[in-house]
Amino acid sequence: MESRLRIAGEAVHPVLVMFPLGLFTLAVIFDVADVLGAPHFLGALAYWNIVAGLAAGALATVAGAIDMAYVPHGTPAKRAGMLQILTSMGVLILFAVILILRMRTPDRVAGGGLLVVELLALGAGGVAIWYGGTLVKRHSPPAPIAHAQAGIRIF
Repeated sequence: MESRLRIAGEAVHPVLVMFPLGLFTLAVIFDVADVLGAPHFLGALAYWNIVAGLAAGALATVAGAIDMAYVPHGTPAKRAGMLQILTSMGVLILFAVILILRMRTPDRVAGGGLLVVELLALGAGGVAIWYGGTLVKRHSPPAPIAHAQAGIRIF
């Protein structure tokens, strides 16, 4: 599966996907530290990481939807891509629910229960990322052998 949305010859969707994954991972790390007794500002920082992760995830989802629009209907790549996008959207929905529940607390920190849900959502996000990577490997056209063997750099 080849990405259609490109900037300077590079696919946009794989680059955008790393931002929400990193922000959600940092949020979970900050919340673990907060629950274990670190200063409460880490919990507030985790809250803002989730906000930024949701914004970045929305952009990544739009880029993925643009790429999926060019995949022919009824192909295995289309079915697998839709499954990957739906899984990613489920992760975004889980983090949005976590964000809404955190808005109800005065200091925006998560307790132990929300931390468990965050860990589950982060695990589901990792599965979605892994699945998207295998999707690209299975359905991408092979790279030209002449360039790969000769070691030619194309700028």
